[in-house]
Amino acid sequence: MVARPPLMVVVDRMTVDDLPGVEEIERESFTTPWPPHAYRTELETNKWAHYLVARYGDQLVGFAGIWLMVDEAHVTTFAVRKTWRRQGVGERLLIALLDLSEAHGGREATLEVRPSNHSARRLYEKYGFVLVGVRPHYYSDDNEDALIMTTDRLAGRQMRDRVARLRAAVAKRPDIEVGDDGLPIGRPADADPQAEDGTGEGAAGEDGAADGRRAIAPDVLRPSSIRKSR
Repeated sequence: MVARPPLMVVVDRMTVDDLPGVEEIERESFTTPWPPHAYRTELETNKWAHYLVARYGDQLVGFAGIWLMVDEAHVTTFAVRKTWRRQGVGERLLIALLDLSEAHGGREATLEVRPSNHSARRLYEKYGFVLVGVRPHYYSDDNEDALIMTTDRLAGRQMRDRVARLRAAVAKRPDIEVGDDGLPIGRPADADPQAEDGTGEGAAGEDGAADGRRAIAPDVLRPSSIRKSR
């Protein structure tokens, strides 16, 4: 296998042109994917929504989103392409979400995650999310509970120091090399598909509607009820 010149993973704003790639990652990451029109609606009409993508050259390798309302930043979705997990893509997306939240006046960040999604929980804990509550039987596909996790104040000294330290560690990681197949070289063959990227089931919640959205808006007034099936 011949390596291509290594590149950096770049985090950017999601656009409508990104939606085919987003939908591919969505389908491989979640048991109940959002329908194809959902992200377009989010981008075009939801004033609270902010969505990011991770690119490696011309490849879309991950995406994430938050809702920002008043001083609450709620992680609504988070996924990394399976073949790109354990490459630090998830960490770059999470750092960008926290930066975006603070820049827009978010006081803290919050999310829901399945208790069984241990790799996602480890990533969130690493970035300062702590368990603050449980939503019993929250996920509609199997009635699993949802853990509610929240950060300290984003503008606080402790949280800023934590993110700065982790940002520096991510920046020191070598650029990713890919082979002729376009996949990262050196990815462990037995890699946990969810490991180190916080992706997979349970990144956020839902209200039980067919497409995970209420009629009043593309999502709901409380972002904690966006994606129950995840």
